[in-house]
Amino acid sequence: MEKQPQTGTPKVWVVGGGKGGTGKTFVSSSLGIYLSERRRKDVVLLDADLGGANLHSVLGINQPKKSLTDFFESSTPLEELLIETGIKNLSLIAGDIHSLTADNIRVTQKKKLFRHIKQLKTRYVLLDVGGGSHYSIIDTFLFADKGIAVITPDILAVENMYQFMKNVIYRKLRMTLRFYGFKGLADETWTKRELYKISNLRELLDFFKHFPETRDIVHEAFDEFKIYLILNKIRSMQDIHLGASIKSTFQKYLGMDTHYAGFLEFDDSIEKSTRQQKPFLMHHSESRFATEIELFAENLMRGTEINLWED
Repeated sequence: MEKQPQTGTPKVWVVGGGKGGTGKTFVSSSLGIYLSERRRKDVVLLDADLGGANLHSVLGINQPKKSLTDFFESSTPLEELLIETGIKNLSLIAGDIHSLTADNIRVTQKKKLFRHIKQLKTRYVLLDVGGGSHYSIIDTFLFADKGIAVITPDILAVENMYQFMKNVIYRKLRMTLRFYGFKGLADETWTKRELYKISNLRELLDFFKHFPETRDIVHEAFDEFKIYLILNKIRSMQDIHLGASIKSTFQKYLGMDTHYAGFLEFDDSIEKSTRQQKPFLMHHSESRFATEIELFAENLMRGTEINLWED
């Protein structure tokens, strides 16, 4: 079950991953369209890919006249930056930021953005973040009620995703311990990991769960912390089953509860639709891809996952 936001606040989902080119923006836009068009939920898509925003193009919107630039530079409220997408119940906040990138956004700016996102009057806010492992990207992933990782079935993408998730887990641990007065304890313990016979992050988490001073803290922070995995551009059953292997690896070595929410097959029509700036789901509502999108969207809403071993 997903972490529930406070009463009156939107559910915030973030779509991210370890590298560019995995299809995060396509997944974000498809989720937004499905939730708003098919499930009739009020949705705001927010392009948080600072410095590389293109979510507006995927939705067929050319050169937005307002964007997060106005929020950061002119303190324009997020509500005033909402752009109509032409799709009922779906709005966009563009991320065309000329003067900011993920590696130079200030902590105060980031906290301000997070605070104002929670004040938006909508049911869902979907954040599309860029690739990489900068703190701003990781903190956005940790801020959300639900983290969605999009990955493609190639070795580089898998390795990048694993490194990204390592950084997510370790930063969450450091921030949690520091909040309760144990500043530097995670770094100190990891530095001495050979002494404590710790070889991976799952064992590091287990280490802190065995001490009275940190046991409850770490349990509370991580026992319900999970990510949802979506495998994109698959070409075979072997690729589909790779998602289950990734899930097992994350749980074994990172101690991260991972739900395999679904997959999307590779097809040139998706790339063609993106190049033509036509929302794919609006023009291919009866395709098998629409069925695959529906499957992982419903799993995300319910907090469930696909079962590859069903009859």
